[in-house]
Amino acid sequence: MPGSLEKVLAFLQTKDYPAEVIVVDDGSTDNTVGIVEGFMVRYPFVSIIKNDHRGKGYAVRTGMLAARGSYVLFSDADLATPIDEVDRLLTFLEEGYDIAIGSREGLGAQRIDEPGYRHLMGRVFNLLVRLVAVGGFQDTQCGFKCFRREVAQDLFRRVQLYGDQAGPVKGGMVTGFDVEVLFLALKRGYKVKEVPVQWHYGANTKVNPLLDSARMFMDVLRVRLNDWRGRYD
Repeated sequence: MPGSLEKVLAFLQTKDYPAEVIVVDDGSTDNTVGIVEGFMVRYPFVSIIKNDHRGKGYAVRTGMLAARGSYVLFSDADLATPIDEVDRLLTFLEEGYDIAIGSREGLGAQRIDEPGYRHLMGRVFNLLVRLVAVGGFQDTQCGFKCFRREVAQDLFRRVQLYGDQAGPVKGGMVTGFDVEVLFLALKRGYKVKEVPVQWHYGANTKVNPLLDSARMFMDVLRVRLNDWRGRYD
């Protein structure tokens, strides 16, 4: 966390636009809150939201709904996609797109130090996503996505899988919340641009290949089922 925040703050200091940094703590048991509060003393535009542990989908939703900027980016805390890649995404929002999503696939994308089996898992999951729920995207799961604020407010208030009804969980919880958000975005007619970015594999990832893959696939099926039931209308 200290290293990531230092990089984000250094990046923002090179920009001439105002910004805020919101850290959403997903019920951590280490000193994450204390570290962020130390930064808040020096940087008044840094804040923290303290959630109980409900998983990444709920944490991202909390931060996106709390954000006040014209453009709202969510990023993984380890900055697997370097923060300066946001410049690529902002270019398309300024050109009129509603959402720009980082992609680890396509011309110009870089996947650094990723094991072959993880890449294969990602491609299989993407095929399932395209067949069942959301077509047209090569990578729905990169944790680096930017929205116009009004679009983020609309979509994250409508999600069903990890919204207000999400209860406390135990252990790591990687989910398919991105698929639901993108499904809703297309359903509501928003313009989405997939943007190739650089991405670094984290050796300390908490992804459980079997358990998380099964959960994510079930999330994709739940998105389609929710749509059939009219819950996104």
